[in-house]
Parts: sequence; structure tokens; C-alpha cells
Amino acid sequence: MRLVFFGTPEFAVPSLQRLLAEPGFEVVAVVTQPDRRRGRGNQVDASPVKQAAAVAGCLVLQPTRIKKDEATLVALEALQADAFVVVAYGQLLSQRLLAMPRLGCINGHGSLLPAYRGAAPIQWCIVNGDTVTGMTTMHMNLGMDTGDMLLRSTLPIGLLDTAGMVAAALAQQCADLLVETLHGLQAGTLTAQPQDEALATYAPLIQKEDFELDWGKPAIALHNQVRGFYPNGVTTFRGQPLKIIATAPLGEPYWAALPPDLGALRTTVEAIAAEATQLNLTPGTIVGLLKGHGPLVQTGEGLLLLRQVKPSGKQVQAGGDFVNGSRLQLGERLDTGD
Repeated sequence: MRLVFFGTPEFAVPSLQRLLAEPGFEVVAVVTQPDRRRGRGNQVDASPVKQAAAVAGCLVLQPTRIKKDEATLVALEALQADAFVVVAYGQLLSQRLLAMPRLGCINGHGSLLPAYRGAAPIQWCIVNGDTVTGMTTMHMNLGMDTGDMLLRSTLPIGLLDTAGMVAAALAQQCADLLVETLHGLQAGTLTAQPQDEALATYAPLIQKEDFELDWGKPAIALHNQVRGFYPNGVTTFRGQPLKIIATAPLGEPYWAALPPDLGALRTTVEAIAAEATQLNLTPGTIVGLLKGHGPLVQTGEGLLLLRQVKPSGKQVQAGGDFVNGSRLQLGERLDTGD
């Protein structure tokens, strides 16, 4: 089976590598986004997919706008691929592209469609507190993740799982699911299922303001925001930005889902919570300093432990080190990030 692979970020690399290793598959070209300038040094970096393709010796195409790049379109037509496989490529395909391969264009999408169509499905499902996600393969059409579904796989989301952890697991699922999908299409054993438009939801591009933490929200909502947008959740502390890297909601009904070291804090935390309730403290107030764990913050509903933070200009710190290094005091406040 002759394949052209379209992808750009690290999430797509396991799928490319799996297709390259599968007997009977030949990846005849890889299409990825153009090299970008990144980082403080403004150096030009190749995408993770381009780097993986280079190691494998693949032909790499990098059109700026694939719909308008006639040279790329002609080159792809000449390859006579059986299927185009698309994983987080970053550009929509035209009808001309969709019609090129014999078996169509197959997309691996990081959600259980029709939920979370769009650019950031993994992040938004965590922010929204979902406990299960998964991968879907589908036949692509001109819409945004609206094509008929082929296969799906599921993945549970733990209370402390971050978007990065979930993405790494889904990337492996995607690789396996794509191979199964392509074999099924070749054998004619798959039946595509239309998506139910009534159940469709969207995962829009993430904006800078999405990272800002509003301490008036419930602890679980803040926790989901921190791990969903990991590692970019931000507040202010003593007038400076403070990134919140890892948290844990402490209280009912979360004790059973927390690791033993945090579960052991239950008696202490419940006593702090009772006192904080009586004092009716402003959300964002530090109400506890848990030795070896970090500061405990009053939210609009419940208490949130700051397990890892990154002060401005410093490296990521464990919560306990932040307490000691900043000489944190009870009653100090965190504010909404800038």
C-alpha cells in the first residue's frame, strides 16, 4: 500500500514511525509544515515529523499553503498513493487533494468524534473534566473533522493526568488504530459511520487568556485548567507572574482518586478547610502550608494544592520548595494572571 503521510507535531511522529515499520506499507512521501523560527534564539527548526522523516530517508514536501501550491499538488498526483494519512498536519485539504488517493484521505483525530472537533481536542476535554477520551479514524471531507468515522479507541483520564500525558498515550493509540484502519479499508471490511451532528462539540484554538487562573472558580475547575493547558496556567504572586504547573484538589470527592501521599493529608486538610470556611476567606488566599507538598489555596469552592510552580525568571519548583524559598506566609494571596 502506497501512503503519503501528512503531519507536523510530536503527536504525529509515532503514527509515521508505525506506518514506516508496517510490512506491506510504503510511505512514498511526507508532507509537513514549513520550518519555523522558534525560541529565544529565533533559530529555524524543522517540525518533529520532518525530523523523523529525514531519519527514515523519506521524501519531504513543505508547502506554505498546500491548496495553492501547484508544484506540490502535481507531485502528489504523480505519486499515485493508495491513501493519504493525516495526523495533526495543520492545514485543511482541498477537494482536489481529497480525491487523489484510491482509498481516500484518512485522519487520526484525538477525540471521540463528534465531540471536540477542531484544533485542541485533548486540552479542552481535560479542561472540561472529561474522564474518558480516545482516538477516531475517519474519511476526511471538506469540513472540520466532519467526515464519516471508521474506527475508535478509548482512553481513561486520571485525576492528575495532564494534556501532555494524555497526548502521549493517544499518539500511540493513533498509530495502532491507523494501521488497523488501513488494513480494514484495503480488505473492504470497514463500514464508515456518519457523525451525529446533534452531538458535535468544538475544541477551538487556545488563546493566551485561557491560561489565566480565576481563583473564584471551584478547585476542580482550576485543577482541570492547569492540567489541560499544562504548563501554562498563570496567576500573579507578589506582583509577579507565577506559573502553576501541577495541582491537586484536596477534599471530597477526590480523596479516593489521589495517590497515597496526598490521601494521607486528609485529616490535616479537613481541619484547615473547616477553619477556612468559618473565616470566609477571599478566593486566592493561602490557607495552609503542607510540609513537603506545598501551599494550599482557598478557591471559590474547595481547596487546591499547588504541587509545582514556576516563579518568574526561575526554574520549575516543587510546591514545598516554593514555600521554603519564598518564605510564604499564611494569608498571602494569589491573583488572576496578567
